[in-house]
Amino acid sequence: MSTRRAPKAPAATAPAASTPAKPAAKKGAAAPSRPPARTGSSQAGGSANTTTPAAASASAATTRKQQKIQAEQDAKDRKAPNGKQADTSPSAKKKAAPGPGRAEPAPPLPRQHLTKPGSEAQMQLQPRFEAPHYAGSGKLQGFSTLITGGDSGIGRAVAVLFAREGADVAIAYLSEHEDAERTRELVEAEGGRCILLPGDVRDASYCQQAVAQAVKAFGKLNVLVNNAAFQEHAASLADLTEERFDETFRTNIYGYFHMAKAALPHLQRGDAIINTGSVTGLRGSKELLDYSATKGAIHAFTKALAHNLADKGIRVNAVAPGPVWTPLNPADKSPEDIAEFGEKTHLGRPAQPEEISPAYVFLAAPACSSYITGIVLPITGNAGDGG
Repeated sequence: MSTRRAPKAPAATAPAASTPAKPAAKKGAAAPSRPPARTGSSQAGGSANTTTPAAASASAATTRKQQKIQAEQDAKDRKAPNGKQADTSPSAKKKAAPGPGRAEPAPPLPRQHLTKPGSEAQMQLQPRFEAPHYAGSGKLQGFSTLITGGDSGIGRAVAVLFAREGADVAIAYLSEHEDAERTRELVEAEGGRCILLPGDVRDASYCQQAVAQAVKAFGKLNVLVNNAAFQEHAASLADLTEERFDETFRTNIYGYFHMAKAALPHLQRGDAIINTGSVTGLRGSKELLDYSATKGAIHAFTKALAHNLADKGIRVNAVAPGPVWTPLNPADKSPEDIAEFGEKTHLGRPAQPEEISPAYVFLAAPACSSYITGIVLPITGNAGDGG
């Protein structure tokens, strides 16, 4: 059973508004254990989200651009000769390693292709984020945290554990409103306060506004998790247009830069920045040239920023996951490829978000990592992936 704290009263500085209705439970999702309904556990200010018309317009424009890039690549994939077919015969599969106290899903996975930016609510096989094996112990009690890409996938799993450890959580996301509302509900069920901040991390002004809203709602900021990402494969360098290259870099590394710069004036000694890298940044990926390059840049940015902020007592680290079952990959790979996702790891399957999120708690909590800065922690399902 998870250890949860008593809820806190909403921040005095947050604006008052009505609490939105909770969305219906997602089909196929495992229902996490929750405490009884409580008075005062609604999100800070009670509003569904905090945004401006300009930010909403920018998010919509970025969503359309990413969908255009995806449609162009999907058309090229359909024209490619000798389309890859997944071998799902029992003899072709190795036995996958178990998860924490239970078996985790292993290939063959559902052959599903999502429209960008990818909605967890639409996934046929729901990612596991609830971590029923993980008992909170107050390691982040009273912390204020902000997670980009926090609506789904790894970001959602981190938000749940941060709340379970006593933190309030601000969720920055592009346009996946249904997923974000579900994450808010999960954070509140853990006793934390939550605000939703839709917008585009490529925009420096949005990042400034998002940080300001988090500080206004919770009174401070202790932990920034940079996690938002854009990914679209390309078979060859010739297929990688400047538009696509720019889209990936502006989301994956410019977004981290903008958020870190916005957060820095509010961070104090003992606080932390945690970036999401990737195994592709450690050893590359033949069809993710631009994505791999951004993840390598994130690793270098993490180490350099750790040097830069060491004298301020602010720790900067990164987590480098291998294949993880989140909306990011079904919104990129073909149905044939996604069926085999994670199969080639030594553990024989992709990770579930709940297997990655404890690493973020470890790097966020001074009780665990007060003497750790500038590391890139690989969680790849493979031996020897330290970069």
